[in-house]
Amino acid sequence: MPACRFYPRGPLVKKTILCIVGARPNFMKIAPIIPALRNISIELNPYLVHTGQHYDAEMKDTFFDQLGIPEPDIDLGVGSGSHAVQTAEVMRCFEPVIDEYDPAAVLVVGDVNSTIACALVAVKKGIPVIHVEAGLRSGDRTMPEEINRVLTDQISDLLFTTEADALLNLKREGIDETRVHFVGNVMIDTLLNNQSRAVPPVDTIGTEYAHFATGERGYALVTSHRPANVDDPVVLKGLIETIVDVSKRIPVVFPIHPRTRAAIETAGLDGLLDRDSICCLKPLTYLNMLGLMASARMVLTDSGGIQEETTALGVPCITLRDSTERPITVDSGTNTIVGLDRDKIFAAVDLVLASGGKVGQVPEFWDGKAAIRIAEIIRDWLGLESEGQVA
Repeated sequence: MPACRFYPRGPLVKKTILCIVGARPNFMKIAPIIPALRNISIELNPYLVHTGQHYDAEMKDTFFDQLGIPEPDIDLGVGSGSHAVQTAEVMRCFEPVIDEYDPAAVLVVGDVNSTIACALVAVKKGIPVIHVEAGLRSGDRTMPEEINRVLTDQISDLLFTTEADALLNLKREGIDETRVHFVGNVMIDTLLNNQSRAVPPVDTIGTEYAHFATGERGYALVTSHRPANVDDPVVLKGLIETIVDVSKRIPVVFPIHPRTRAAIETAGLDGLLDRDSICCLKPLTYLNMLGLMASARMVLTDSGGIQEETTALGVPCITLRDSTERPITVDSGTNTIVGLDRDKIFAAVDLVLASGGKVGQVPEFWDGKAAIRIAEIIRDWLGLESEGQVA
């Protein structure tokens, strides 16, 4: 059982907010929020809590450094485990942090296990919960993330949404709309803040595959890590075979998630990907991945965050899932849902190659200012003075 640990830094100010990160998707969401909260009022002090749910230390350190996220004030060091074990460990380790800091609120982002775990501890302690990225629904209760989203929203006092229609989901679930604020997408804040720093694709894929980035057809970027796609060896084999067939149409760049790589090796599928038309990579840093996405001819993915990022970048996205919790990327953006249906996948790929694919538009409030809106609402909600107004 891991030892829980945390490190207070200096005296607490009048209003402390504990901001939670646990896994890689959280890093991009918290990056613009911390400085926005610090700048909005000298009465407000955000403390960053890293649960350690994402246990790859090198990946964590790289993301924190690239995105300018301060070192965590509190590091719980929970590590990996089943959903039940991980959630329970986060709760066990986070409770003494609540007791030590007595925060004005706990702010959670997204839908990972750390999100619901810390929200549960807070609400049971009578501490208000703030949920950033509320109201997203895929309708698929077999996804652990969907359960985390629904439950977190039910116990949150302040809910920030990335798209206007998310309010409809929350109202259907009986949540008072006065607690809900449409502010935009903090993931896009991070993207816009770092777009000029993105690593050129050639520097990421190396000289052996440099022609992927400079060739007339360009390349397709592929990511996949969802349990439904990679945990079943039969399903995974079908997905890998589909990727191979896509690479006969357009070169493929495939950064392989650790979960996916382990599944591929266990199933003995490594050899299928060993071909000149596929560039397999280790997991990438944020700036490397951003560079690959921005320059890709198309992206095939099962990641929710990448659906949003491709819409913001105007890059065609082909989603390897049967549903999405981010419908605005389909309704307004560049996203097409195809599941694992080979005919639908190839039709979507061929459409991009023939005509450029789906043309979308950037959704409302995906303008790089979502974190500022969040900070202003939290300041007013807590009854604090604006920066520079306190005597």
